[in-house]
Amino acid sequence: MDTVAITSFGYLHGQPPAAHLVVGLRHHFRDPHVSPELRYLTAHDEAVRAAVMATPGIPALIDSITAAVHAFASGPSTGPVTVAVGCAGGRHRAGAVAMELGHRIPGATVVHRDLGKPVVERGAR
Repeated sequence: MDTVAITSFGYLHGQPPAAHLVVGLRHHFRDPHVSPELRYLTAHDEAVRAAVMATPGIPALIDSITAAVHAFASGPSTGPVTVAVGCAGGRHRAGAVAMELGHRIPGATVVHRDLGKPVVERGAR
């Protein structure tokens, strides 16, 4: 498979990066940010990854994204495949999903654009 680059990001920190496939998690999946015990953690923490992976629909979405990446890579044109996964702040959902994709797609690189940025204080979503 050609190079696969996966970037997690937060919409509240700027526009999505350029990608073949941009997946927005803001509106359909519960944000761990609303849980006080998870708010200041990131996708580097097992509790956040577990919460995201236990969210209904997330495992199926990850399967679908993985299949889409393989479809892009199987096309007649060669070259890298880029995936951008976004949520509100980029610290929880997007980071966890990007990490899981990185584990499932051999040779993929994962970059977290906004995971290290401060928590965006806002209401529950």
